[in-house]
Amino acid sequence: MKFTFTDVVAEDPTIEVKNASYLDDFVLSVMFSDGSKRLVDFKPFLTKSKHPSIMKYLDETVFKNFTISDGNITWNNYDMIFPISDLHKGFIQ
Repeated sequence: MKFTFTDVVAEDPTIEVKNASYLDDFVLSVMFSDGSKRLVDFKPFLTKSKHPSIMKYLDETVFKNFTISDGNITWNNYDMIFPISDLHKGFIQ
């Protein structure tokens, strides 16, 4: 029996956050490396959570203090972070 392997070179599927800005009421405008832009509303996720480490981000001052690190949006040195795929869809679960 003979096996043949073919190398498949896919386009780089890595999507990164390139820029994000706070708009209002826990909504961020997020620009991605593929050129797409999404408005992501974090408020439903934050208000649904009962965990104190998440609830603290209902303070807009704390929420606004995000950074872009390693192509993702993070809060307080990775205290809160979301999958890039969710951000790219524009929906946080």
